[in-house]
Amino acid sequence: MYEVTVKTGFSAAHQLRYYDGKYENLHGHNWTATVTVQTKELDEIGLGVDFVVLKKNVEEILKHLDYKNIDELPPFDKQNPSAEHLANWLFDKLASPIYDDNARLKRVEVTAF
Repeated sequence: MYEVTVKTGFSAAHQLRYYDGKYENLHGHNWTATVTVQTKELDEIGLGVDFVVLKKNVEEILKHLDYKNIDELPPFDKQNPSAEHLANWLFDKLASPIYDDNARLKRVEVTAF
């Protein structure tokens, strides 16, 4: 098995509903998304997955959140925009295009600073 990981970021605001503390107020973060794909085999030039293509796919999805209030965007207009829900959302968006007989999306990590 082989693994490739890409890391990228975006900036966005959110507020955690029903959170008892200051983070229930609207605030912003510089977010980081780390995505890992696992492959069984390498291709003829020794790649399991192309870093450039993977990062482009992740950034294409994340641009919908960049410099936005996440709470105003589906599904986060109804679902709490926690880092966990963001990671799940990104995983769901990436899983189908990546999964095949050789490659599978293994992990999505979202952190906020």
